[in-house]
Amino acid sequence: MSSNPNNRPARRPEADDSYWAALFEQEESLRPISPPDTHETNWNSLNERLDGRFRWADGGQPQVEDPWELAQEMFESDQKLQLPVTGHNKGGLLVQWKGIQGFVPASQLVDLPQFHVERERVRALQEWQDKTLTLKIIEVNRATNRLILSERAAQVKAEERENLLSYLKTGDQIEGEVTNLTNFGVFVDLGGVEGLIHISELSWSRVLHPSDILEPGNTVSVVVLNVDRRNQRVALSLKRTKKDPWRTAEQRYYAGQLVEGVVSNIVNYGAFVLLEEELEGLIHISELAEGSFLHPRNVVQSGMKVTARVLTVDAASKRLALSLRGLANGASRG
Repeated sequence: MSSNPNNRPARRPEADDSYWAALFEQEESLRPISPPDTHETNWNSLNERLDGRFRWADGGQPQVEDPWELAQEMFESDQKLQLPVTGHNKGGLLVQWKGIQGFVPASQLVDLPQFHVERERVRALQEWQDKTLTLKIIEVNRATNRLILSERAAQVKAEERENLLSYLKTGDQIEGEVTNLTNFGVFVDLGGVEGLIHISELSWSRVLHPSDILEPGNTVSVVVLNVDRRNQRVALSLKRTKKDPWRTAEQRYYAGQLVEGVVSNIVNYGAFVLLEEELEGLIHISELAEGSFLHPRNVVQSGMKVTARVLTVDAASKRLALSLRGLANGASRG
């Protein structure tokens, strides 16, 4: 798979490091592990735990080689580790490496099925207990006590990953295969490197869950937003392969205009209507019908075709208010 500079969007995409902060936002924090007390260290047991790797001070006093430094070396040299699963939480699996608790996010597991119900995913993660995984370290952060590992990364040759990262740049358009969905986005295999499409970059319209747009195995064309070569991370966008319909919305929609659309989603406060690809308007509950009713579903249903009146258009905020009041709408479905 290769980049396609000729298909780059007219505007340079904005890099957003918050995508990678979002990567772990729904995973439980790992409790810090206190370093051993040097005054009470049992050197024999500690030697066994750390595979006998010592440094020696000038006075001959053995000092344990810092496991965080070793982790950084393993990360930079792209070495694989064979580690047993010691536990799990709602976000993934726990492992131990040289006295440090490591974490394997569910998104970085190869054969974990897709679950949208949390308890089902937790139940599936329980089945990994005591299994041995082949992993690579993908993040080392001593300050926050984070050692993040990946089973997916361990399946990719270092030279393949380095080669792809060397030429990928912001604005490139590239194809990849969807490998995993999470609540906050979609992971895409670019052919040696896995990129992330944050949920906000999937569509110009609202997305309740990435599964509404994509599913594992889909081939997608995406725009590169940011390449972090040091941490081997690529931020991607699906929506930027298309024109933003909101940029010209105020040229096509105006107050008082009658428009046709399909009810795309119903919430407690109203109903969203899809007017064109990736552009929705909202009918607030107060604008659904005359009189009183218990819920918007008492007035409209998903898939129903409706004729609505435009109340306001705010393209900058991506808001278009609609009303059904005073208009006759049947129960037509698409």
